[in-house]
Amino acid sequence: MSVVLTEDMAIDPVSDTALFESIANHLADTGYSIHPNALPAGLLHSLHEHLHSMPEYYFKRAGIGRDDNLMLNQFVRKDEVCWINGDSRAGREWLDWAGQLQQYLNRRLFLGLFSFESHFAHYSPGDFYKTHKDAFKGQSNRVVSLVVYLNPDWNKEDQGELVIYQDESNEELIRVTPGFGTIVAFLSEDFPHEVLPANRDRYSIAGWFRVNGSDTQRVDPPR
Repeated sequence: MSVVLTEDMAIDPVSDTALFESIANHLADTGYSIHPNALPAGLLHSLHEHLHSMPEYYFKRAGIGRDDNLMLNQFVRKDEVCWINGDSRAGREWLDWAGQLQQYLNRRLFLGLFSFESHFAHYSPGDFYKTHKDAFKGQSNRVVSLVVYLNPDWNKEDQGELVIYQDESNEELIRVTPGFGTIVAFLSEDFPHEVLPANRDRYSIAGWFRVNGSDTQRVDPPR
């Protein structure tokens, strides 16, 4: 039986330390962690304001794979993305916050997380991302996936939920409404998941904590 988490189930925001501890505990116990209305308010509103001040051409159609294997496949995903590189104040604040979470997870869970990459994602009405895993085949360097939603006043009727499945069984584990400030973290290799179509524009940040996969043939993370 699946569980649906919505914004109206949120509790009062907690400190970063308490939030990071909760995420670490959940990752260790179940492999996933979901916190409605949990991103610090100042950071949340800074990201939201920056997102809606960016020109539309900053967003590019998302692809499947990486580097030379990158390809567009609109049967699998139809979202647009804009990578976060720290050029903006909001971007720097986000990367700093994610860096603090990375350090905390390394101290608590000894994950050896080496770097973090993330992008804004925009799903127009009807867009989707079919069931997939975040760790690329043959490149198990994405360890923890992190999602934050940037959608004020999201209603159940707007749909667009994130659905996380249990292993490879396609059994629905949990369904998350993309409400404002909701944080989702899960082990990248363990959970197939998908984004369902929404009835309005849907915005989020998707990010991945990675281990160092550098070798004599390539530098990781890719530039």
